[in-house]
Amino acid sequence: MTTLDKKIDFAVVLSVSNANPNGDPLNGNRPRQNYDGHGEISDVAIKRKIRNRFLDMGEKVFVQSNDYKVDQYKSLKERADANEELKKATKDNEKFAKIACEEWIDVRSFGQVFAFKNVDVSVGVRGPVSIHTATSVDPVDITSMQITKSVNSVTGDKKGSDTMGMKHRVDFGLYVFYGSINTQLAEKTGFSKEDAEKLKQALINLFENDASSARPDGSMEVHHVYWWEHNSKLGQYSSAKVHRTVKIEPKVESPKSYDDYSITVEELDGLPVEVMDGK
Repeated sequence: MTTLDKKIDFAVVLSVSNANPNGDPLNGNRPRQNYDGHGEISDVAIKRKIRNRFLDMGEKVFVQSNDYKVDQYKSLKERADANEELKKATKDNEKFAKIACEEWIDVRSFGQVFAFKNVDVSVGVRGPVSIHTATSVDPVDITSMQITKSVNSVTGDKKGSDTMGMKHRVDFGLYVFYGSINTQLAEKTGFSKEDAEKLKQALINLFENDASSARPDGSMEVHHVYWWEHNSKLGQYSSAKVHRTVKIEPKVESPKSYDDYSITVEELDGLPVEVMDGK
């Protein structure tokens, strides 16, 4: 594999329709909002989906969720201990990090802290891929619905009383998030040009095979992925300047769909943008 030697910036525009894109456990699992009422999807949730897409591609992933894992290991420690080379390198942090990066694509992409209880090892890996929190272009309206469960959880003599609960959804929101790939850190973790292409595909297919009761099939959609590859390690422009070239403006007073927005990208001299539609 060829180590990445050119800085990359990217942006993703996605929509949410009648779904809970990222519930806040500290707020009754309501969709996340900032103080201005704009919807948010945490960078952690986005990375979780990217890891799942990596798994769909057949890549080795270290941080697997319990409901989406593809091996028999029940914890991160078990997964790490299963690698014999890694166990032998516990006294050499640099070698430990190198082996972990070679083994798992998410470690060499996002980084990882290897620190387990009652184990004399603590290794930190800084990953080259950084991702921002996704934020809606406009404030979002959240609808809450009371739901009931009318079945017994366990066998009993009497019919169980109905259990009440709440379900929340964003009626509609157009979100955007940004990211970058740092070449200096890519050199350290071995993140390659091939890995960058896999990340690009994961972003395009971000919500494929991701349905749940909170996010039914079709309720979340990637519309565009914008991909800038600079001509050098440091890049011609700062990531902030590149990300600001994406202009999203509502065409109506109260947008209710993707078609109610106008999206343009300002060109920067010497930095072409590759635009891909989501699937």
